Amino acid sequence: MSKVPKRAYVCNDCGAEFSRWQGQCSACKAWNTISEVRMLSAKSTSSNDRLKGYAGSTQRKIQLLSEISLKKTPRFTSTFLELDRVLGGGIVPGSAILIGGHPGAGKSTLLLQVMCKLSQTMSTLYVTGEESLQQVAMRANRLGLPMDKLNVLSETSVEDICHLADELNPQIIVVDSIQVMHLADIQSSPGSVAQVRECASFLTRYAKTRQVAIIMVGHVTKDGTLAGPKVLEHCIDCSILLEGEADSRYRTLRSQKNRFGAVNELGVFAMTEQGLKEVKNPSAIFLSRGEEQTSGSSVMVLWEGTRPLLVEIQALVDHSLLANPRRVAVGLDHNRLAILLAVLHRHGGLMLSDQDIFVNVVGGIKVAETSADLALLLALISSFRNQPLPRDLVAFGEIGLAGEIRPVPSGQERIAEAAKHGFQRAIVPYANRPKNTIANMQIFTVKKLADVLAVLEQF
Repeated sequence: MSKVPKRAYVCNDCGAEFSRWQGQCSACKAWNTISEVRMLSAKSTSSNDRLKGYAGSTQRKIQLLSEISLKKTPRFTSTFLELDRVLGGGIVPGSAILIGGHPGAGKSTLLLQVMCKLSQTMSTLYVTGEESLQQVAMRANRLGLPMDKLNVLSETSVEDICHLADELNPQIIVVDSIQVMHLADIQSSPGSVAQVRECASFLTRYAKTRQVAIIMVGHVTKDGTLAGPKVLEHCIDCSILLEGEADSRYRTLRSQKNRFGAVNELGVFAMTEQGLKEVKNPSAIFLSRGEEQTSGSSVMVLWEGTRPLLVEIQALVDHSLLANPRRVAVGLDHNRLAILLAVLHRHGGLMLSDQDIFVNVVGGIKVAETSADLALLLALISSFRNQPLPRDLVAFGEIGLAGEIRPVPSGQERIAEAAKHGFQRAIVPYANRPKNTIANMQIFTVKKLADVLAVLEQF
């Protein structure tokens, strides 16, 4: 049987391996991302072999699928309802969670708040590899957190962390961060592809064998993706991303992968002097419009995970003096904007090819679903005609290339959420019309773009 080569060349972006160094990765086409790593034999680098010494081993046997117990997996709360929502209802024992975000987003602050509160009712361990214990204590004291029962450790060796954790037997461990951890068997520097991959696999295996929840902090690259090999996201159970602009006090926590709950779940926090605070009603933040009624503004109802969210969208249409008018979309897909402009011209008779168009989603929310098509089109028409839309109007729906208004999921819940916030008029797809009459809510159902333009004439 052939041996594993002692040296390999691995791409830092995608994790592809090569037998020799080359300037460009043939898998992801990135330049100058391939670095040399030293590999040991498969027998010596096996995570199971290294973990067997002190983490215990599980007895394996083949079972029928019908013999597997279907009882509900117990969870425990993180003490933050918004974080529990993103995690699918709480923290699952034995799960491996990865939380990423830009520097200064509040990852360490959020996890320190969680651990200090959980330490009052269970055994916890906070491992820091980037800060000293004094820095952690100073932050907890500044935030006014309970410090008397939280166990802390400053260590970067994964073997030593697991060995000390066996003595303490905690129920939850935080590792800050995975990029500075290292294994003695891997002959490469911390943060390299091999180290990050093996450390994450090692900690995940430890979490499964000891039924302890482990939360790992991960760095992100300049384009917002998690740093390290893609296998890092495959081996963990839940991957969440903490986002927020540097000049904004609000942070959004979004689930990108979750084996125990819904994906794309959204949690909203506010950064204060006492740390991160939960935002119970996110729609109220994103609907903080001015008193004066202006054109080019509409309200849409998004569906984030398991709940609706009301967000304002703004559009500015102005005559262009350039040969190629500008198209700028913040928070929306630029290609989607181009499609909607073509549909508006073809089926609505409005030509905006000589106009500069700027579109923005208020609050820094990134819209990925197509239910925002109708609201975006209303904002464009309002700005182009300089006619403000009613302040109590809400809209949602997908627009097809033939000008038809397609239905979107959870239409009834979206209308109910809008009515809860005081909206009295709604433009929705015909297939999403409510089955029962909603008090103080006038519903306009539309099938084609021509129906939308006819409804606007009534305002």
